[in-house]
Amino acid sequence: MRIGELAAQAGLSKDTIRFYEKIGLVSGRRLPNGYRDFSPETVTWLHYVRTAQTLGFSLAEIGRSFEELRDAPDSAEALSALFEEKIRVIDTRMAELAALRADLDARVGTGCPLRVP
Repeated sequence: MRIGELAAQAGLSKDTIRFYEKIGLVSGRRLPNGYRDFSPETVTWLHYVRTAQTLGFSLAEIGRSFEELRDAPDSAEALSALFEEKIRVIDTRMAELAALRADLDARVGTGCPLRVP
């Protein structure tokens, strides 16, 4: 399918698909007339990409996970492992943000907020 049809079915812009192609997330073959031709499975993959982004995964993480999932004997188990790792990353970041908030809170109302309290 051509890029316009893919964009319509995936709910993305052609520019987004071109960007994903540039960074290696999708690939299509070039027809003799220069048009891109994508397989129908690319629509499913693009829905996966968008869902993964909604769940907080970066495009780089999505690209890496695709390779892992493709080679995994059990993709559900592999996905669960990826989600567990993402939860650990989020928990660590939340703890860092809580510490930062406490530090900022301690500096509010001091004579010079940039001095160590």
